[in-house]
Amino acid sequence: MAPAPESIDSEDIVGGIDTHTDTIHVAVITLLGREVADEQFPTTPAGYRAATDFLHQHGRIARVGIEGTSSYGAGIARTCAAAGLEVLEVLRPDKTVRRRQGKSDPIDAYHAARAVLSGRATSAPKDEKILGLRALHVARRSAVKARTATIHQIQQLLITAPDHVREKYRTLSIPRLVQALARCRPDRTDLVGGAVLRALKDLAHRHAFLDQQARDLEHDIQVVAESLNPGLLAAHGVGPDTAAQLLITAGANPDRLHNEASFAALCGTAPVPASSGRTQRHRLSRGGDRAANNALHRIALVRMSSHDPTRAYVQRQRDKGRSSREILRRLKRAIAREIFKYLTRTITVPAIDDLRPLRQAKNITLTQAAQHFNVWPAHISTLERGTRRDDTLATAYREWLTAA
Repeated sequence: MAPAPESIDSEDIVGGIDTHTDTIHVAVITLLGREVADEQFPTTPAGYRAATDFLHQHGRIARVGIEGTSSYGAGIARTCAAAGLEVLEVLRPDKTVRRRQGKSDPIDAYHAARAVLSGRATSAPKDEKILGLRALHVARRSAVKARTATIHQIQQLLITAPDHVREKYRTLSIPRLVQALARCRPDRTDLVGGAVLRALKDLAHRHAFLDQQARDLEHDIQVVAESLNPGLLAAHGVGPDTAAQLLITAGANPDRLHNEASFAALCGTAPVPASSGRTQRHRLSRGGDRAANNALHRIALVRMSSHDPTRAYVQRQRDKGRSSREILRRLKRAIAREIFKYLTRTITVPAIDDLRPLRQAKNITLTQAAQHFNVWPAHISTLERGTRRDDTLATAYREWLTAA
């Protein structure tokens, strides 16, 4: 049973909050770890205000530990921050601790307070600015998954479709297949073929809708990511999706990233010793945020295929006899080091808005510009649109256009 509230206005206290969908449980302890009081409040604006008043009633609040500041605890974390309280994010208790001490809302709330008092909880809550980006990223990821499932369903239906349906559509590429099925006219008198075509047509319309939705969301993600960190999106190989994931992982809050090594560990790219006997080596880490690790993996693959300095680095490592996995681990570690700088420093991105108007004013086509610099037209197009960063080429391109 919780101790009765005491009046200790002259004493510093530490708060702990266990969060759920409908309720939060607030606990208060002294700087010596003595339990003072705990109480439950609803997850409403009035409940959040009552919770902060409850904390203030028991003394000067040193800091407050909250579980799930980016999920169930988002509302109370905002209220505490608005009230001028220092908020720290607390991880849920370890399973071994729960088996030994049991589990209840008061126990978890006191555990959150003790985690702050002992120094185990040191992370600041994720920045509010990242919430919109996370919402767009979740929506796009869901649309992409549903789009992939839809095309798989179309392909599976074609396998078992009647011969005249299967032979008509089986050789088409996915874009042409979706277009053809969306325009088809099922014969309703054909109880088998007509029904299959009707299902395929509806799936094709669904695929087209999801594809357009994913593109629109990607555009919105790019706009938000550019406003939050233009330097990150300008890095080679970093697209809207990968930039969004890295910003979400970092919380758009440099205070969460103590140093470059901590960010590497957060992304699962810190080298892990895997030596034995005469073999001295490191392996890929399997810990950390796997979504962030996947984002770094995709950046590495893009750079290995289209970034000349990276390709030269990979070749040097192969000449030393290192395996592909070892090279990829080293490359992801180097990329994490670079990304950390983008996340924690203000990177000035050279303006490229003048390139396309300047080219169009000179009546120069993308193909002509690409032939002059011996690159693909798509390379020039992405450079003009800002989706590919190449400062050296941008400078040379601008000088060539000005002199043309």
